[in-house]
Amino acid sequence: MASDILFEPLKFRHLEVKNRIFRSSISGRFDNYDGSGTQARINWEEKFARGGVGAIISSFVAVSVAGRHVPNYATIHKDEQIPFWRTVGEKVHEHDCKYILQLNHAGRQMDFKGVDNLALPTLSSTGTTEPFSGFLCRAMTIAEIQSIVRQFAEAARRVRDAGLDGIELHGANGYLITQFLSSGINNRKDEYGGAVANRARFLLEVIRAIRKEVGQDFHLQVKLNGIDYNNAVFFWKKKGNTIEDSIEICKLLEAEGVDAIHVSGGSSFPHPRNPRGGLPLDVIKRVYPIIDSGKKTFSNYVMTRYRLLRPIIKLLWTRAQGEVIEGNNLEAAQAIKQHVSVPVLCTGGFQTAKIIRDAIANKMCDAVAIARGLIANNNLPDILAEGKNPERPCTHCNRCLYHVLEDPLGCYDLSRYADRAEMIETIMSVYQSGTPTN
Repeated sequence: MASDILFEPLKFRHLEVKNRIFRSSISGRFDNYDGSGTQARINWEEKFARGGVGAIISSFVAVSVAGRHVPNYATIHKDEQIPFWRTVGEKVHEHDCKYILQLNHAGRQMDFKGVDNLALPTLSSTGTTEPFSGFLCRAMTIAEIQSIVRQFAEAARRVRDAGLDGIELHGANGYLITQFLSSGINNRKDEYGGAVANRARFLLEVIRAIRKEVGQDFHLQVKLNGIDYNNAVFFWKKKGNTIEDSIEICKLLEAEGVDAIHVSGGSSFPHPRNPRGGLPLDVIKRVYPIIDSGKKTFSNYVMTRYRLLRPIIKLLWTRAQGEVIEGNNLEAAQAIKQHVSVPVLCTGGFQTAKIIRDAIANKMCDAVAIARGLIANNNLPDILAEGKNPERPCTHCNRCLYHVLEDPLGCYDLSRYADRAEMIETIMSVYQSGTPTN
């Protein structure tokens, strides 16, 4: 019997992953307000390791309190947090699963400032207000840029000291690195703006600083947009990076010694093209608590509250999405893969065996990174290994992603459960001391 390409090991320069299925970056507000981690976080990550993924990419882990996008996510901004992340890694490793920590800084895309950041300006590559929520920001000085570069490097050293398997830098979906990379956002007139090489300067400096701390033999990958689609909702905005821009950036990253590229899309989060699928306005109207966070958050809130206005939102959102949900970033990933020699990961609604196999076999990518499909079926790799697809697949309703603003992260599609009691029991299982429910 021929081997299954989904379960062939993926070899990077200094890391080997047992299969081609990664858990993509997604997580809820499981942790303490000060950035310290909890047992619920450990239970959450163990669910996916036990379910058979080759590697887990952590949620957004801020390199500083000023860089987190919401409170109650574990950070890695001080040495005292190393033991917690070591414990997470050890628990994941028990299941022959690798753990890659995603380092990030929100920049202007800070959903909830929290009490720590209320009096602080939100820093970015630009002073232009974020268009979706209207988050205010100011352009960083050179000294501030250098300070944040140092924060990334110090965080990377903590990742290595915690015994984890690698680092992912989040350069996609509108966070700080995107704010430098994107031609639709970055309007600087100095050496960090303008041409692609200048817009990539901040990221390249972060990579060089990290390499000085962790060496050349520690796994380091970058997540970035294949295409920004910065004008997906607001058609009068700049389009942002094209696939040609991203290819040029990826060539620079490979020359700098990056071990892999992880392809996503969309210049903000959420974005019509990331994640594609439903827009559950009934959930959003209840959990949208950031009314005073930006210039447009109150008007957004009003539109979700009033039934007659909701069709307008849905029309704008769905019109910008495109038709493909599963594998929606594959064309961009394939274009990038043709120009780099390092492995390419792709995210985008994956959960069907044939689509994933064909993508890898046709050299569109080397592995897929899955979030929602694994939330719906934590043991999806084991299901695929049996030659099946899930009986209750993810419906891409996106309720998980919006509930998380106030509620525990989990699948909230009631149609996938026997009843509401089963749904709540499954979602809340990560808070129990025993084995979490799949």
